Amino acid sequence: MKKYSLIIVLLIIASSCDLVSLKTKKTRDDKPIATVYNKHLYMKDIEVLLPKNLSSKDSLVVVKGLINSWAKQELLYIKAEENISEVNSEEIQNLVNDYRKSLYINGYKERLIKQQLDTIVTEEEIALYYEENKENFKVSEELVQFEYVHFGKNFLDKKETIAQFKSDKEEDKEDLERHLLNFKSYRLQDSTWVTFDYLKKKIPPLRTETKENLLKISKFIQKEDSLGVYLVAVKNVLPQNATAPLSYVSLRIKQIILHKRKLELIRDIEKKLINDAIQNKNFKEY
Repeated sequence: MKKYSLIIVLLIIASSCDLVSLKTKKTRDDKPIATVYNKHLYMKDIEVLLPKNLSSKDSLVVVKGLINSWAKQELLYIKAEENISEVNSEEIQNLVNDYRKSLYINGYKERLIKQQLDTIVTEEEIALYYEENKENFKVSEELVQFEYVHFGKNFLDKKETIAQFKSDKEEDKEDLERHLLNFKSYRLQDSTWVTFDYLKKKIPPLRTETKENLLKISKFIQKEDSLGVYLVAVKNVLPQNATAPLSYVSLRIKQIILHKRKLELIRDIEKKLINDAIQNKNFKEY
């Protein structure tokens, strides 16, 4: 073993000066950069593992590390083969064969699924599934519906905008929208349900507020920071453990429906394979 370890070290030293230039010039010499018994490692085998923009010194260190890692794996594998019992060797071979078979089967199934699976899920299908399974869609935390506008501190129509934002009149809401191009950001006429974490992330000055305080505050909030003024209106709050709105879980339901279709398709494929094999006398039971 010492003899072969010495070979590895000598090869590393002999080839280290050329390794960086090999990578830099994108050359692919047939000369191995390391050898363990009759196994060879080439620069092309490790090029993809080398980080980009490394200095020559750092590249050399990384290459030596990769060579040592490869050598240890090969030497351990050789020793394992020499010392493992025939019983364990047969067991390992069976596992390898089973894994190989699984890879082929799963690859074939995925190809058939890609070709045959109907991926179109209608709104009606989603709504029907939701109605039949409402009890399975409870929210784990409070949800909110909110609107907000964010404008700079030097915004000229500040007072008018605040009054229109607080108003429930339709004409005020329409007038508010004429300022949209002057807002830094906004969220208006949006009924999407979101978590409090999303609300706090969207409105930086609210990040220091606890969930409890946000639940207690009024439906109109005005906050300021170095970036400007934030007007926030919490429209609705959905308590924890309440049934989630359809709009909040529709994407999740779509994935569930597609998963069910996938399982059904796999069962149909397997059933057809069995029936065809029986019909063609390729499968018999005794």
